Amino acid sequence: MRIDVHESKDLLVSHGKEVERILRFAARRALLDHKRAGNPVASWEDGRVVMIEAGDIPLEDSGEKRESR
Repeated sequence: MRIDVHESKDLLVSHGKEVERILRFAARRALLDHKRAGNPVASWEDGRVVMIEAGDIPLEDSGEKRESR
């Protein structure tokens, strides 16, 4: 299946807020999973990669309903 680049761009623009909300949810979920498992995450800080230990992973409370497992 081939998707026209212009069609996909228009689709992302027309659903931008929803796409952003979903991506933020997925990122928060991944951080939470790492934190629960005790795994560090890599982050970009001052032009270099740094590792953030699990206990130091910041989790913003988005105020959105959380999906149950």
